Amino acid sequence: MLSKIIWTCYLLGSLMSANPIIKVVFVPDNRPENSQSDTLFYQSDRKLQWSDFQATPPAHPRSGAVSYSSFAYEGGSIRKIDTLYINLTLQTFHIKSASWVTPAVRDDYSLAHEQLHFDITWLVALRFRKKVTHMALTADDYDSMIQYEYIEFFREMNRLQKAYDNETSHGQNYTAQYRWRQAISDSLKAL
Repeated sequence: MLSKIIWTCYLLGSLMSANPIIKVVFVPDNRPENSQSDTLFYQSDRKLQWSDFQATPPAHPRSGAVSYSSFAYEGGSIRKIDTLYINLTLQTFHIKSASWVTPAVRDDYSLAHEQLHFDITWLVALRFRKKVTHMALTADDYDSMIQYEYIEFFREMNRLQKAYDNETSHGQNYTAQYRWRQAISDSLKAL
């Protein structure tokens, strides 16, 4: 009996010490909208409204509106025998108190321009999720590997946001605005 217990302990120990299989699972962030919250989480069926822009515009703004959107992830890991499960929640959000609009541009066209900023953030977040899900992670360094990719995709989000505003002249170039809307829509459908 003692040899059976020792063998079982040895077997379990060897399974735990071996390089585990790593599975990344992104858990949906299904929190309901809270109208009292300063943070609006991305939902494909909930578009931005001008009431989501609550900051005071600067005295001499360079544009008619600014939407502050970003993305983040949180989570943890659990090891079960030979598998390390990394459970992450992806959050894409718009901060109302950091977003503003001047009275001159409170129209549907300008709101659609700001919505596309939020959609770009969502697109980059989904690309980040796809990359992390397919990465060859190691048990010793998975956290820093994921964090590195997050930083890279955060930079990509900022680069795309800047390119979008530059190419569309903050929405004033209607042809470029249309091209961007189509490109982002097509990219989202492809994911």
